[in-house]
Amino acid sequence: MVSKKSLILFALVAIKFILQYLLIDGAYDLHRDEYLHLDQARHLAWGYDSVPPVTSWISLIILKLGNGVFWIKFFPALFGALTIVMVWKIIQALGGNLFSQVLGAVAILLSAILRINILYQPNSLEILCWTILYYTLIQYIRSGNTKWLYAAGVITGFTFLNKYNVVFVILGLLPAILLTDQRKLFLNKHFYFSMLVALLIIAPNIVWQVKNNFPVVHHLKELTDTQLVNVNRADFLKEQLLFFVGSFFVLAAAFISFFIYAPFKKFRLFLWAYIFTMLLYIYLRAKGYYSIGLYPVLLAFGAVYIGHLLSTGWKRYLQPVALLIPVLLSIPMFRIGFPTAGPAELQKRKPLYQQFGLLRWEDGKDHQLPQDFADMLGWSELAAKVDSVYAGIADKEHTLVFCDNYGQAGAINYYSKYKNINAGSLNADYITWLPLAEKEIKNVILVQSSDDDDPERKRERNFFKTVGFAARVENKYAREYGTSIYVLLDAITSINDILKKEIAEKKAK
Repeated sequence: MVSKKSLILFALVAIKFILQYLLIDGAYDLHRDEYLHLDQARHLAWGYDSVPPVTSWISLIILKLGNGVFWIKFFPALFGALTIVMVWKIIQALGGNLFSQVLGAVAILLSAILRINILYQPNSLEILCWTILYYTLIQYIRSGNTKWLYAAGVITGFTFLNKYNVVFVILGLLPAILLTDQRKLFLNKHFYFSMLVALLIIAPNIVWQVKNNFPVVHHLKELTDTQLVNVNRADFLKEQLLFFVGSFFVLAAAFISFFIYAPFKKFRLFLWAYIFTMLLYIYLRAKGYYSIGLYPVLLAFGAVYIGHLLSTGWKRYLQPVALLIPVLLSIPMFRIGFPTAGPAELQKRKPLYQQFGLLRWEDGKDHQLPQDFADMLGWSELAAKVDSVYAGIADKEHTLVFCDNYGQAGAINYYSKYKNINAGSLNADYITWLPLAEKEIKNVILVQSSDDDDPERKRERNFFKTVGFAARVENKYAREYGTSIYVLLDAITSINDILKKEIAEKKAK
């Protein structure tokens, strides 16, 4: 017979999946990053300019399942659901009761993780992996069984192959271990063997980085110069309060419990690890959401402590109140945190978005919609217009669709009715995917962003007999609003050689 606990957990997981599919209005396409990740399935490697390889493995599964939107949204929802399950298990490992497990699960369900899980990006799996890593450490501290150290090594290696951000978790954990009674770990040979296990797992990606001149360094520099430079440290801290606004009292209970709840004294390294990692993020001007994976384990500790406080006498009657607080305080999140209505309708909420700083994009400026929402508009329109142009070119075999950025190229490849259209770019991973060795390029459909647009196409007129404007993205709410499509026909010079030179110059930088 299925237990009461299992039924409650199943119900929470079911609610999680249902919400993830209901929180995006039909007016929106996929997100620009999702197209890039999906295209990686067709170019499997041990690394990419943008991310490590795990995302491409999941994309391959999605591709085999038909590449439909249902499966694209399924996997981040699954990782979010499994994060709830892991918090449930952490609470159980810490001796929490059923109320604590439900409180911890609700705190995860009704949080910024819900927003992250609507997009197919490495972040959803990252949060799950961090939570599993902390779980293995809790189990080791509880039992002293070295198998948990090796489990930690395996999950650390896998997490690294999903997203390099786990380095900051390790940099936070090491001094935290040194500051607590767990410093004896540094005298345990199995600790170093587990680190070797992690190193062996990540070795193929390190080899790939070496062979490709460490593109991650260029990626981080570009990220720092173009995005992180615009991050305000005060905004970073403010965002931490908003991520779990409905369950902030659970986090507060966690911080307090490490000092006054005797059973948690041996787990203080998790408090110090949080502090050290956050200090690193603050110093480096990290984006606010980078830190979200630190919180599920803290919510577990807080839920257990609150469960302890409300376990006897009249205080038991406060348990429903504690469960209701996250629900009530999270209601505004559904209004501003998700694209639950079309962009025109969302314009009515603009003052609310401005109040929470949600209109500020990575360029440091305010725009019409939150950036993630604008990044989910205009793509199918762009692909349809490119298809219309592509259909009119007789020599498709020697035609290249060349885009200004990875979002454009990925969206065209995803939505185009021409399955072998192979749109490319010199942006992100696409720089290594251009089919220059496979065909001679005679015609180009040029997709140019509005801020880089040249209506006269003066440069291209030196390379083609015919140059003409074809269409433009007209969705005014889309980040790609104004993106133009040009037709360049009958090359009079080697386009392959020009692109090879540009690729070489770009890589040399």
